[in-house]
Amino acid sequence: MQTGVIVSLAIYFVLMLAIGVYALRKSTADSEGYLLAGRDLSPSVTALSAGASDMSGWLLLGLPGALYASGLVEAWIGIGLLAGALVNWIVVAPRLRRQTEALGDALTIPEFLGNRFPEKATALRLISAVIVVVFFTVYTAAGMVGGGKLFEMALGGSYMTGIWVTALVVLAYTMIGGFLAVSLTDFVQGMIMFGALVIMPIAVMFGPDGSAGASLAAVPQEGFLDLTHGLTAIGWLSAVAWGLGYFGQPHIIVRFMAIRSADDIPAARNIGMIWMAVCLIGAVGVGLAGRAFVERNGLTLADPETIFILLANLLFHPLVTGLLYAALLAAIMSTISSQLLVSSSSLTEDFYRLFLRKQAGEREAVTVSRVCVALVAAMGIAIAADPDSEVLALVAHAWAGFGAAFGPMIVLALTWRGMTGAGAVAGLVTGALVVGAWIVLGWDQDFLGGPGVYEIIPGFIAAWIAIVAVSKLTRNEGELGLR
Repeated sequence: MQTGVIVSLAIYFVLMLAIGVYALRKSTADSEGYLLAGRDLSPSVTALSAGASDMSGWLLLGLPGALYASGLVEAWIGIGLLAGALVNWIVVAPRLRRQTEALGDALTIPEFLGNRFPEKATALRLISAVIVVVFFTVYTAAGMVGGGKLFEMALGGSYMTGIWVTALVVLAYTMIGGFLAVSLTDFVQGMIMFGALVIMPIAVMFGPDGSAGASLAAVPQEGFLDLTHGLTAIGWLSAVAWGLGYFGQPHIIVRFMAIRSADDIPAARNIGMIWMAVCLIGAVGVGLAGRAFVERNGLTLADPETIFILLANLLFHPLVTGLLYAALLAAIMSTISSQLLVSSSSLTEDFYRLFLRKQAGEREAVTVSRVCVALVAAMGIAIAADPDSEVLALVAHAWAGFGAAFGPMIVLALTWRGMTGAGAVAGLVTGALVVGAWIVLGWDQDFLGGPGVYEIIPGFIAAWIAIVAVSKLTRNEGELGLR
């Protein structure tokens, strides 16, 4: 491993830990401080924290790899995500900020649901907390797998060393500084990711050792630059439907709860959407230009998802390469830290303080939250220890599971006065079960002899119908707290 790369990564790790220490002194005295940074995040921190915790390693590995292998048609996933994120900022963000504070100052999504529908509070908090903890433990493991493979493939270290380094650094600043540390590190990590996704496509396309810009049209693959090549109606719908998942991702929408005021959300939305659009365009550029670069220079690439790593190694000075690796680690770590904190908050607020110690004080709750962060991380490390495990395959469906289970419920709970607690439970269970059944039956791969249908589509529709139907059958004081 070259000295310049080591220096850049060391600086990055020290910076993350320093932010954790700063946050410890700033905002960890009580549960609201530790779990939501005292509801005092600025628009810029909220925006980049939501974006960085959302994208993870998919932005620098998965999306460029898909574009590299299949061409511009894979950009529809990014288009769907961009549209979904915009609607999420407009519909969910302002309402969730106001209602979570008005309804008992809720600190977690399950707690908000319990306060919104008190007649089904225990069932909603318990079921939703179980879903959050189980899925996020798997998500966390997948992120650690990404860190392990980065150290193994790009840095020449061992797989388990990569897992431990990634886990321990994230664990340190998350346990020390809580939500403020996670949000501030997300902000810095988001800036690093932004810079990497601006610099790399430009270097590949127009740099002295790149010059791939003139070679894009020469890629020996039919329809490589065609946005609709080979695209079917079902394929298009399955791609853009990724955007539906935003409404139900707890690690993203919890940022809306922490911004200092609902009046700051338009500014945060504008910052977040610009960041996301530039990053997605950059990731598309890395995939397309990277394929042209490989073809032009007669290189071979066994795994398309390593194109970012290959280009970082070949085109940049070791110090810059280290910064680009830091961008990849930033994408991975920002998501892991968010998932750890959301999981620990559910364990603390929706298990410990709900069933075990209802009278637990603030200091005790913060301590328990830190212990829960460590427990979830330990489970993630145990799962990630096997690089050939099926974790990544499971995580490929987790976005759909969260989106279908929580998405319709969150949107309707915030906007429809007629929704009832029984309807919320029905939607939560229906969305999760339909997604699970769709995957087990293999209909995400082959539906009625044709192309597969992304499971979030039937799951989201079924959950929405279940909520409306059951709410109409159990009409009661469903309009509690709507503002």
